[in-house]
Amino acid sequence: MSSRETVIEYVRKLPEEMSLAEIAREIDLLAGIQTAREQARRNGGVPADDARKLVDVWATKPVGLASL
Repeated sequence: MSSRETVIEYVRKLPEEMSLAEIAREIDLLAGIQTAREQARRNGGVPADDARKLVDVWATKPVGLASL
């Protein structure tokens, strides 16, 4: 499945009342998870402590319309 198809499928499952900023944040989180999975496949993974730090960064990163 292409990245575009993945995002379309994911957005269809989100609640109707979500704002555009919330949707953008969800897509950014999805992209971060995808990147982490690809890196783990290539490099054998990331230590758990490093992974927690990355998740914290992704979860608190401000997202606006400019990132769409």
